[in-house]
Amino acid sequence: MGERAREAQGNGDSAVKVPEFRPMLLSDVPAITAIEREAFTVPWSAEAFVNEIRHNHFARYTVMELDQSIIGYGGMWVIMDEAHVTNIAVRAPYRGRGYGEMLLHRLMQTAREQGARSMTLEVRVSNEVAQNLYRKLGFKQNGIRPRYYTDNQEDAYIMWADLASGGGTA
Repeated sequence: MGERAREAQGNGDSAVKVPEFRPMLLSDVPAITAIEREAFTVPWSAEAFVNEIRHNHFARYTVMELDQSIIGYGGMWVIMDEAHVTNIAVRAPYRGRGYGEMLLHRLMQTAREQGARSMTLEVRVSNEVAQNLYRKLGFKQNGIRPRYYTDNQEDAYIMWADLASGGGTA
């Protein structure tokens, strides 16, 4: 889907390759679960992703590829006019280069195309890097889920973006 990765000017002096995006396939699950294990303390299982792809009609999962390798993915459920981000992750060597922002932009675009007018997600209260990205793309904190994360009982901020007003198109 799309052209081969091309060079684009990123932040700073280094060039950032522009990734390609496509829907997640069952054959992607091993690569996705490897990214899950790298990114999260309580990763989703392969079976969870297979179930999402095969059985959840609300689920929309996108992979991000660079040079034919999956470097990130994001998932959401689009129900009526709301999208709920279930997970988003970029492989460690590609973090801090704008790929997470590109991926979230793509999810927001897909959500709009599916009729969503707003998007929500949960984020650890300690994850300031992710919170900064979400705020940059128009998300605002609108609540807290106490003891949301099962690994350490950490709270999660609930954040929302208004997609109808162009949120995330910065």
